[in-house]
Amino acid sequence: MNGTPETHRRAVLVLPVLLALVLLAAMAGTALDVAWAQGAAAPAQHQGGGEANLKIPDLSQVSFGGMTGRSLLQWGLLVCLLGLGFGMVIFKQLKALPVHQSMLEISELIYETCKTYLVTQGKFLMILWVFIAVIVTFYFGVLQDFSGQQVAIILFFSLVGIGGSYGVAWFGMRINTFANSRTAFASLRGLAFPVYAIPLQAGMSVGMLLISVELLIMLCILLYVPRDYAGPCFIGFAIGESLGAAALRIAGGIFTKIADIGSDLMKIVFNIKEDDARNPGVIADCTGDNAGDSVGPSADGFETYGVTGVALITFILLAVPKEVVQVQLLVWIFVMRVMMIIASGASYFINDALARGRHAHATKMNFEQPLTSLVWITSLVSVALTYLVSWWLIPGLGDGTLWWKLATVITCGTLAGAIIPEFVKVFTSTNSAHVQEVVTSAREGGASLDILSGLVAGNFSAYWLGMVVVGLMGTAYLVSREGMGALMVAPAVFAFGLVAFGFLGMGPVTIAVDSYGPVTDNAQSVFELSLIEQVPGIKAQLRKEHGFDVNFESAKHMLEENDGAGNTFKATAKPVLIGTAVVGATTMIFSIILNLTHGLTQNLDKLSLLHPPFLLGLITGGAMIYWFTGASIQAVTTGAYRAVEFIKANIKLEGVTKASVTDSKKVVEICTKYAQKGMFNIFLAVFFATLAFAFLEPYFFIGYLISIALFGLFQAVFMANAGGAWDNAKKVVEVDLKEKGTPLHAAAVVGDTVGDPFKDTSSVAMNPIIKFTTLFGLLAVELAVSLTAERGALLSRSLAAVFFVVSVIFVWRSFYKMRIEVAGGR
Repeated sequence: MNGTPETHRRAVLVLPVLLALVLLAAMAGTALDVAWAQGAAAPAQHQGGGEANLKIPDLSQVSFGGMTGRSLLQWGLLVCLLGLGFGMVIFKQLKALPVHQSMLEISELIYETCKTYLVTQGKFLMILWVFIAVIVTFYFGVLQDFSGQQVAIILFFSLVGIGGSYGVAWFGMRINTFANSRTAFASLRGLAFPVYAIPLQAGMSVGMLLISVELLIMLCILLYVPRDYAGPCFIGFAIGESLGAAALRIAGGIFTKIADIGSDLMKIVFNIKEDDARNPGVIADCTGDNAGDSVGPSADGFETYGVTGVALITFILLAVPKEVVQVQLLVWIFVMRVMMIIASGASYFINDALARGRHAHATKMNFEQPLTSLVWITSLVSVALTYLVSWWLIPGLGDGTLWWKLATVITCGTLAGAIIPEFVKVFTSTNSAHVQEVVTSAREGGASLDILSGLVAGNFSAYWLGMVVVGLMGTAYLVSREGMGALMVAPAVFAFGLVAFGFLGMGPVTIAVDSYGPVTDNAQSVFELSLIEQVPGIKAQLRKEHGFDVNFESAKHMLEENDGAGNTFKATAKPVLIGTAVVGATTMIFSIILNLTHGLTQNLDKLSLLHPPFLLGLITGGAMIYWFTGASIQAVTTGAYRAVEFIKANIKLEGVTKASVTDSKKVVEICTKYAQKGMFNIFLAVFFATLAFAFLEPYFFIGYLISIALFGLFQAVFMANAGGAWDNAKKVVEVDLKEKGTPLHAAAVVGDTVGDPFKDTSSVAMNPIIKFTTLFGLLAVELAVSLTAERGALLSRSLAAVFFVVSVIFVWRSFYKMRIEVAGGR
């Protein structure tokens, strides 16, 4: 924050760069309307962020068990490669599983539509990266005096971050579209265990590969990038993955719920079955299951692990004065991350052996039970290894007791990864009292009471999960008071960052149980769309080629029941990810505070409600969260209207067995169009709001960031669990009560369509929105403070006003340019 006069003079150049971005955004907004009116592809939006001059210490100066820190971490690269190998082996195993041609054709069609969507998104991401490249180049190259080579390397790692998020998203989408048809085919054998095992295998493949790739990249930066600018490369990497995750998560969330609502409402309008092959919205729905529930979470998970790690690295470099202690903590954190890969892999094999021994020949099983045991086994194994590795690596840190205190703090987060899902299931499981209450309410009160009971579940869940997070973070705070202050400034902030780190302690397993859901959802759809029951001589063919007799009704029931378990565990992963965003944001916000207060020695009175800008920032952050919620749902509403309009006009129920591929692709096109339009408006509003509030007043902006995190936490938890309750209430009506086509079913479907954007659009996108705003805020505040020091507060306030006006334009566009236009216009 405190540069030379020359640095301050360079800050003046921020003005033309940022104003150029304003004009570019405005022109892009106009072009977007024209392009979509002509049926063209969507133009760009932009992002950015950063922090400079984080110097990595020499890792070779400290010995751990006879090895230098650098040598020890190089062994971690081998574990990452083994994790990659694990993911690829499962990929090949799943691809080799038997599958009927009719099912394979459907899963490949889903893959092709997903591929088209992802290619479109990839091009869009490259446009967005140009905005980041301009900001990063100016900030590091001009304001911070980095050489051209250094800036190029930082930009390269921002591309690596985007590529990482995009690549793991593609891998997740590809393996899930293998697994969906294999799971559907496995159900024909009448055994429950393969129907559970295949989706979990796919999820573990994604989880292990995702965490291994992310850790491999971060280790390479730490070990092989020159220490003077490895820190900024971490920031560049975090910015890139944040951009990739945010774009894919939000656009995917909008896409999937447009398709889901468009497809589901046809069940009421035409009284047809779920996933009826004649419904042209079903293929789009299956594509959306991957775009929103596979692509989005994979990219989001990749970003979450990376940004949380970067937040801790930033804290250590800024808040720990002694280099030796910095090395000890950095090596400890990275070895812990390596250990977590090992713990997850070992726990998976232990749980698989137990589940196989118990259910290998069962025709019916509780699909939630082995998933729950996997989470708990992984949690307990991770906790044990956390203490063991900490004792081995840092036994003499501080006063000699800090190894177990730091391990205890991480354990608070690791246990949260198991405890939070248990609380989520109380509100979203098909067996929960809250979900049963939704069904009971809907039986006599129709859709109205169905919706009200779901709102109750969401609100209650926010209370209880809030109490859980407070309890775990409070415990971490108490532990941080016992000796950690001797090593660092603000040890409580470090403790909160370690809690977020512990949240992610079961990394591959958390991703696996989240990825379980889209596979089970698609498996049910693939079964119906394949029309395998109508294939001539199919029973004799299956007996001859595969050696089993088939019971189609039993297979369908099993897939539907497993889909309920998938819904539950999709819901359990969401609060874990949003929790890491909030707790991790605390650590990143601290780095801003540390610089603004000159190491917590000045201006501390401005971090108070007695400082009006700080209070106003708190209020403003809440306003942005509620706008974002409305804007994302508006994009879904308008897109779903257009999808329903098209499907109702083109669905053919007489004389055909399947919807035309052309009509199905048209629905996919509608979903893509409104997903990108919605994402464009949302991101530019967030981008310019961040600039505006950072330039307005630094302590206003800190209040804003804190508010974004806290409001976002409770809004996300409420919406995710309300949506999960509505979703599984519908599943209870369909599977347990077998009342499809009844008024109760119609009410449950309406409730589910309300919950769709709640749980899979707005709530899940809070995570990348919080992290993007905080990351970009690091750079925005630096620019604002430098410019104010050189040219005075008047210019900064003027720029803040300009940026705010531009932000409001995109807020306005997010509704008035997304409204449903009817005949005659409005």
